[in-house]
Amino acid sequence: MSESFLNHLQPLLGMAVIIAAGWLLSEDRRAFSLRLVASALALQAAIAILLLKLPLARQALLGLNSLVTALAEATRAGTGFVFGYVGGGPAPFVVANPAAMTSFAFGVLPLVIVISALSALLWHWRILPLVVGALAYVLRKTLGLGGATALGAGTTVFLGMIEAPLLIRPCLPRMTRTELFILFTVGLASVAGTMFVLYATVLTDVVPGALGHILVASMMSLPAAVLMARLMVPGDAQTENIPAHLGYRSSMDAVARGTEDGLKIYLQILALLIVMLALVSLADQIIALVPHPGAPPLTLERILGWLFSPLVWLYGVPWQQAVAAGGLMGTKAVLNELVAYLELAALPKGALDPRATLIMIYALCGFANLGSVGILIAGMSALMPERRAEIVPLALRALISGTLASGLSACMIGLLT
Repeated sequence: MSESFLNHLQPLLGMAVIIAAGWLLSEDRRAFSLRLVASALALQAAIAILLLKLPLARQALLGLNSLVTALAEATRAGTGFVFGYVGGGPAPFVVANPAAMTSFAFGVLPLVIVISALSALLWHWRILPLVVGALAYVLRKTLGLGGATALGAGTTVFLGMIEAPLLIRPCLPRMTRTELFILFTVGLASVAGTMFVLYATVLTDVVPGALGHILVASMMSLPAAVLMARLMVPGDAQTENIPAHLGYRSSMDAVARGTEDGLKIYLQILALLIVMLALVSLADQIIALVPHPGAPPLTLERILGWLFSPLVWLYGVPWQQAVAAGGLMGTKAVLNELVAYLELAALPKGALDPRATLIMIYALCGFANLGSVGILIAGMSALMPERRAEIVPLALRALISGTLASGLSACMIGLLT
């Protein structure tokens, strides 16, 4: 057998294993729908082929890099003024190593605040609603979702797993368990639009057209998440939508509220990074006390790399690179996808080949981690306090379905590259 054939056999096997896992974890295995599986996979493939294989669309996605550069420079103008040289402004001394001057907290992460404000403005100007409406229409026609679920799922890609349900808040109390689980799974399988440019900035030297790949990964997560959610919690998903609006009174109000929301996200990311990285360091110190005959010391990342190796191999990563890739998956599950992307960008040259790198970018693109589950439970319980008893177990299950959905996207990319 040729190496190319074996490379494509791996992700095919991975798809079968992921779908089988969803079916085994189902609340009603007799409700399995082959048509749903075929529709979701076909929609995933269509999104990937349309956006990655067609020359015009591919060039458009590669051209998004200029947008990343423009937004980063615009943000630097603000951070440089507010924070001085630690925010990207001119240094009052000679700098021997410019790379060491980059501050993640003051020079890179404030991009989230700018993107949040810009997203709110585009929503107020009715530009983002047009895109979301088109997505919702496709989801209704291909996957049989009701208007409320389709709108909530489509909006999640741009607004996030807590903000998007605000648009369908009047419908939430009467949505079925299946529909809630779809919203939770989509939220954990994708990343919010406010994070697209940040991740692309981190990955700009890792893969050409990083922003395009992050966008495609989140778009592909929609049908994958709907599929995994309906496999694991089958049921009716036909609740119709009651139109709702975010209530921006003016463009300035949208910018102000978007900035406020972005600041909350910024502080939340900073706090989680500090605490979670500290906990990992503490875990590594404890693990180092365990006698180990091997030369490299045992770390949490190495242990997780071994555990996740078979999973990333199913995505299409060569076995000799599976431990490094598995460590990234472990980092994402325990910490978050941002730390995993930072580790991916810092990998030594040759640790992952270009195809494996691309597969992992798609596999890591999602909020499926323990911290996000806590945020999901808190946010949705505030919106629906009367359904908290349902929300908690569904959110915990969505951690599994969201991870499987991102894996399905990784398998599809492995199959097509």
